Amino acid sequence: METAERQEQSAPGAITAFARFALCGGGVGVASSFAVAALASWMPWVLANAVITVVSTLLATELHARFTFGAGGRATWRQHAQSAGSAAAAYAVTCLATLGLHQLMAAPGAVLEQVVYLSAAALAGAGRFALLRLVVFARNRPPAATTARPVHTTVARASSDPADPASLCHAA
Repeated sequence: METAERQEQSAPGAITAFARFALCGGGVGVASSFAVAALASWMPWVLANAVITVVSTLLATELHARFTFGAGGRATWRQHAQSAGSAAAAYAVTCLATLGLHQLMAAPGAVLEQVVYLSAAALAGAGRFALLRLVVFARNRPPAATTARPVHTTVARASSDPADPASLCHAA
């Protein structure tokens, strides 16, 4: 109980969490954009983006668990799985944006490709922040191992007359 209260008190507010999310996720995202560009010179861009998305999602989920949302430790398997689902959606958004750019322009250039990629990643990131804060690292859920215990009270009758309302209000 004390641990849950201490964790609840250490949970950052929405603005602080968003600033941390932007710092951690944005830093990983910018590094990822350069890694995707580097890997794309050796393999198809979509495959490079997939590889970097997996690695960056694992890293970002750990950073978000430890720093962004103040979860107080490593991310759980459940949190990694839920984060991976949101990352899959972000992957789709970045792929569609970049592939759409290539449909509009035959050779858009590295700078324009990065602008489109990072813009799509920022849009997907805003959605991920909401999902991670409200679902994945939500504080209002009790831990899985803890169950609520009902409070039991014993009611004793002071009189045997069922018509006497006072007899129903005496707790033992």
